[in-house]
Amino acid sequence: MTPENLTRRKILLSSLLLSLAAGGATTVSAAAKLAEGRMLVAYFSRSGNTRVVAGRVSLALGADLFEIEPQYPYPVDYFETVQQAKSETERGFEPPLKAMVPDFAQHTTVFLGFPIWGMTAPPVIRSFLARHDLAGKTIVPLVTHGGFGLGDSLEVVSRHAPNASRVDGFSMQAPQERQTIEKVTKWLDVLER
Repeated sequence: MTPENLTRRKILLSSLLLSLAAGGATTVSAAAKLAEGRMLVAYFSRSGNTRVVAGRVSLALGADLFEIEPQYPYPVDYFETVQQAKSETERGFEPPLKAMVPDFAQHTTVFLGFPIWGMTAPPVIRSFLARHDLAGKTIVPLVTHGGFGLGDSLEVVSRHAPNASRVDGFSMQAPQERQTIEKVTKWLDVLER
């Protein structure tokens, strides 16, 4: 990147991705590969970790923000959600979405935020990818995980958006929900005695 083609957007994106990298990104090489144009941050979040990452990216880049939600919410209970997601993944089920992105065609770059569920992308992410035309768009994954890495999630993204380009994104370990539930359960067990 030469000084004459450094735009404010590229400077902000480079700064953001470098600061995210310092916080645990796996690889960051998206800044020079993003197409000019309108950006979207579309995310799915159960516990809020991915929501925080998506919100920060959207704010820093001035990108549109869209929450991916299934038409029928996942159970409130964490372990019931784990079981349902496992069943949906095994069956290849793509749950219906609550809404589609308005003006999706206007976006050239889609930052796609999601947590890892069972070593893969949540079923609702497959739904999002299948129901939006990503041909010619650039996808930048924003992934949170519980400590076991990305699994096959990036391959899922590539398979469900074969006509899009995917650049290296951001990932971080964020296992708080399960750890919190386990700690509270242990405390409750002691309290009940």
